[in-house]
Amino acid sequence: MGADGRYGEGRFWLKDTIRQLVDFSRTGQSREVAPPPFQKPVPASAERVGLPGGSEALRRLAKLPVGEAIIARESRRDFGADPFSIEELSALLWAVQGVKRVLSPAAALRSVPSAGARHSFETYLAANRVEGLAPGIYRYLPFDGELVRLAGGKDTAQRAARACLGQGFVAEAAAVFFWTAIPARMEWRYGAAAYKVIALDAGHVGQNLYLAAEALGAGVCAIAAYDQEACDRLLGVDGEEEFTVYIAAAGRQF
Repeated sequence: MGADGRYGEGRFWLKDTIRQLVDFSRTGQSREVAPPPFQKPVPASAERVGLPGGSEALRRLAKLPVGEAIIARESRRDFGADPFSIEELSALLWAVQGVKRVLSPAAALRSVPSAGARHSFETYLAANRVEGLAPGIYRYLPFDGELVRLAGGKDTAQRAARACLGQGFVAEAAAVFFWTAIPARMEWRYGAAAYKVIALDAGHVGQNLYLAAEALGAGVCAIAAYDQEACDRLLGVDGEEEFTVYIAAAGRQF
């Protein structure tokens, strides 16, 4: 902060001035380097959980008029005790990162927009109350329609809440969504201009979750205040090449 109380350096990243300073001839795309994959690999020994497709929950998403969802949308921190069904969780995951069509190794169309169709996020879950899903930490595999189980434990909800600076409502959620960024996916095309659009893309993901939740009678509260290192440890990411950028707690509305 400058002597006049202004935050000029930080504000720079909200502007698109950076685009004028990037030498795009030096990006990975321009140098014909292969793009980073859209989905992290999964160890052969990992436990996978299949997600249902074409479910009634997805049909409910399609039936709710978008205007009604926008009017009803609000941040909800009080959750009912009833669990999500696995079909409902699958529908919410599809809403935030579902794959519609792969155009090339460099571009994929999903349920949310992304700069250059690059999609720098991975979606993780702290599952607490989901029918048919043991409590634990999972990663969504949108190109496979599956979850991969990373860690178990009945204390998953409490661990997630502690990583979110002790915010109590997190422990009461049926599931907590964590989004990590893998900046290299976006840097490959945009260089130093990648970071603004990664932040913009996070907003698209969060809003889709809010609107989809309204269709399913669920509530959501997005979270931007969290313990960075604790969240990265919870998800098992390195904090440098991949790190937590956004969180949302979700559960049944009262």
